[in-house]
Amino acid sequence: MKSPFKKLTVLIVVLAMGMFSAFSQSVLSPADLLSLKSIHTNQLTPDGSKLMYSIYTPRSANDKPGGAISTYMILDLNTNESKPLFDDDQKASSPQWNNDGSLLAVIKNIKGTRQVFFISNDGNEYQITNSPTGVNSFQWSPQNNAIAYIASVGKTDKQKELEKRGYDFIFYEEDIINNHLWIQNFDIEFKPTDLKAITTKGNIWDFTFDKQGKQIAYSCSELNLIDQKYMFRKIKIYNLESSTVSHQLSNEGKLGNYSFSPDGTKLVYTGALNINDHSVSQAYIFDLNTQKTENITPDKYKGHITWADWKNNKELLYIGEEGVNNKLYTFSVNKEKRSLLLDSEENGIIFSSPLYSNDFKTFVFSASTPTNASDIYTWDSKKALKQVKNINPVLNERTLGKQEVIKFNARDGLEIEGLLIKPVGYNENETYPLIMFVHGGPESHHSNGWLCRYATPGQVMAGKGYLVAYINYRASTGYGVDFGMHGFEDPAGTEFDDLADAIDYLVKEKGADRDRVGMAGGSYGGYASAWFATYYTDYVKAVGMFVGISDIISKRGTTDIPYEELYVHSGKPLEEMWDISLKRSPIYYAHRSKTATLIYGGADDPRVHPTQSYELYRRMKMNHHPAVRLVQYPGEGHGNRKQVGQIDVLYRQIAWMDWYVKDLKPLDGPMPPLDISDQYGLDW
Repeated sequence: MKSPFKKLTVLIVVLAMGMFSAFSQSVLSPADLLSLKSIHTNQLTPDGSKLMYSIYTPRSANDKPGGAISTYMILDLNTNESKPLFDDDQKASSPQWNNDGSLLAVIKNIKGTRQVFFISNDGNEYQITNSPTGVNSFQWSPQNNAIAYIASVGKTDKQKELEKRGYDFIFYEEDIINNHLWIQNFDIEFKPTDLKAITTKGNIWDFTFDKQGKQIAYSCSELNLIDQKYMFRKIKIYNLESSTVSHQLSNEGKLGNYSFSPDGTKLVYTGALNINDHSVSQAYIFDLNTQKTENITPDKYKGHITWADWKNNKELLYIGEEGVNNKLYTFSVNKEKRSLLLDSEENGIIFSSPLYSNDFKTFVFSASTPTNASDIYTWDSKKALKQVKNINPVLNERTLGKQEVIKFNARDGLEIEGLLIKPVGYNENETYPLIMFVHGGPESHHSNGWLCRYATPGQVMAGKGYLVAYINYRASTGYGVDFGMHGFEDPAGTEFDDLADAIDYLVKEKGADRDRVGMAGGSYGGYASAWFATYYTDYVKAVGMFVGISDIISKRGTTDIPYEELYVHSGKPLEEMWDISLKRSPIYYAHRSKTATLIYGGADDPRVHPTQSYELYRRMKMNHHPAVRLVQYPGEGHGNRKQVGQIDVLYRQIAWMDWYVKDLKPLDGPMPPLDISDQYGLDW
């Protein structure tokens, strides 16, 4: 007779082996995160056989400071084989095929300026432009006999001479140099012929040809200011045959992409509902014959349309961001009928705007999933999406926290959605430290794809035993214009109350430890972090305020987007909002703070001026706060572009949260070490 204890022993061993196998892989480390590559799809051949794409590789800690290094690649979609577009020593950017793929146009630096060159299939090069100020961007004419490009008008000879002599004064927002649109023709031997200025007034931001090469649509504003790009761009249509502006659209507020129908009689564009809508949310069709504009967005749509283009003269494609998911639809212009083509909720893949072949049988996306940071996916419009690259194999070798969609009711009953990454090895009967990463904007939202970046390292924190929450609080995009308007004229109101309610929910339902909660975010997310460090200080042990707002009054006077702030956020002039602006500023409550506060950001940030960081730091220090630290990154703006600043943010933020949240070090004790360079991975 066999012993039952022997069977039990075997079962225990088997279970133990299974558990060991499940957690034998290491978790995602900060170094892993900093090494992850990303992909951007550039151009697809008309027959859908080849894809041009870019791989962005982060620099290492020992590289020269700078942004990610881009490599242009060609992928044969029939064989799935890739090869570099350029030789290692060939320095070129912005590659673009002409219509039949027989010529490649690129931008190369020559004598200190960026010029367009053609590269033929036999490898010969031809310089096409000779712009004194260099080319910013360009497009092929569909007729393959010209390119259009945007270039700066440049400084006058007198201005250059004054600059040489030291009289290079700054005339704030007056001495602005605009960009204009040009078209350069060339002959069959690729020699430049006629050069024509399409515009002579205002500033041109972007443009597109119609399919026949007879019209150009472009967006423009009066001045080359980022605030005007956000709020005051207008679309104009230029007829190349008559050399006149044939149409000016009445689009209002923020503007997305735009594109001509194949026959050139209509223009689709995405944009805001009105001047107060804080994001691109609608799709419109402008009829060039009737000069009428139709909004094709569903009434009371609980989402945001962020991109649209033509399938043919009678059908459109558009992407709708709906909560934490996105969806690809077709829309019949005549029948006003829409059909769902692709749903990220069903396939688990958050996809970009697509490239697609002329026969509509090959789609290509760059995309992410909760466990895959960035890759290329193809789709035949019928079967499931297919991953064709694997640029970050390290993710297959790491144990990641499970990511799930969460929903809860805020204090007033409104349903709020978000995402939660559970700690590796999560046990529902245990409690865990919680960190909440808050998105900026607030005209943004978290999608159910890869969420882990240098300032929001969710999977790294999950590997360290944290619950990690990403909440789409009120005023986020993806839930309709009405939801997005909740923050209008009401900064730090119900939108940040939602974050407090999320913490309560996570403590009650998901095992978050009430006494070990941290928060971090950038820009408007930094504003939220500062608000929780002061007004909601009882909720959090530590925060990371990255390029965040601390004083609404001074912020309105120092930002480079004052009209954007007025029209889509405040809603009224400051003179009518002194009281609420003061009382919704974290500095007003700084004396109450019991939260360890790490403040960090770019020393050259034009969006949220560095003085916003100084003000909160100074108010806390003057009130004898024992745990506040301010770190500035020279040469960085609204977010760190160079790897050196990204490395420091990642390690410094983790150390701050571990110290005060996970390990519960006392607020009035020593702060974490100031010098953390031993963690950077530097060679000494």
